[in-house]
Amino acid sequence: MPLITSPVLTPPRPPQPPPVLPEIGFATATYTAPNGEVWPLSDDQRGWFTLADGVSGLGAAPVDLTTDAHPRGGSRLRHVQPQSRTIVWPLHVYSDSTHMEFVTRWRALAAAFTRTLREGPGVLEIARPDGTRRQIKVIYQEGFEGRGTQGSGIVSDTAVLTLYCEDPYWVDPVGVTVHREHAVGSSFFEPYPTISSGQVLGATTIDNPGDVLVWPTWVITGPAASITFTHTHTGQAFTLNPSSPAVGHGNLQAGQRVTVSTDPPRVRYQSGANWIGALNWPGAQLWPLRPGANPVTFQLNGSGPGSAVDLVFNPRYETA
Repeated sequence: MPLITSPVLTPPRPPQPPPVLPEIGFATATYTAPNGEVWPLSDDQRGWFTLADGVSGLGAAPVDLTTDAHPRGGSRLRHVQPQSRTIVWPLHVYSDSTHMEFVTRWRALAAAFTRTLREGPGVLEIARPDGTRRQIKVIYQEGFEGRGTQGSGIVSDTAVLTLYCEDPYWVDPVGVTVHREHAVGSSFFEPYPTISSGQVLGATTIDNPGDVLVWPTWVITGPAASITFTHTHTGQAFTLNPSSPAVGHGNLQAGQRVTVSTDPPRVRYQSGANWIGALNWPGAQLWPLRPGANPVTFQLNGSGPGSAVDLVFNPRYETA
């Protein structure tokens, strides 16, 4: 007759160091589910860790090149289109005691990832030893099936996750804020020679430390009659007119605020009212910041004490 035996339990594992991940080296990885719960991806106390062998998709964003044949041979590049990214992430899940402890851990991790199919993307974060972090939004595609080999699924198994990323670029979660405000004029000679602050409205330079274009958000604080934002290098510009017939508000008074998002295009007054009609369509170009130095000009007509422009963006990068 068959003998009933107990499964051989996996012996306790020593604490796992941060894995050496292909394409990026030493790193600590965490996953934040759509409900805000944070899951360390190498947590010896919780009973799972990342298998570095097999991690992929953390390097430069994939692109599609559109070319035209050249009459003298070869081809010429016409367009570069970044493509969505796929990340492969193997997780080994185990228990040092019972089958049900392993199953509980396996089910909890599976639920944390698959809920992205119903609730929106989660966030995969890679943290470096110097404290810098980069994040990317992920949606579960496949992988929580286990190995399906003899002995797996009793007290341990491995899930090889495939994560789909709509936006292929990594984002610094720490945003960059640039503040420029109205400067009160003063005499150069009386009572003493003075120098105006460099943080004033007008011509200025904004640095984008990322690798790729970034689409900023602008916050305009009155007083102001109209505001024009120009990228001096490209010539792209847009104007916000609070007195536009589509809005009919009149000049911004001291302390009144309008927020302009460039991707997707959205304009909101401080009350939440839709002010998209206050832009100078069809000529408005809600321009991005290029990597490196960006020469720009903020022109506020009707400005005065308290007038200010705040620019906010999160740098974007090719790799983790």
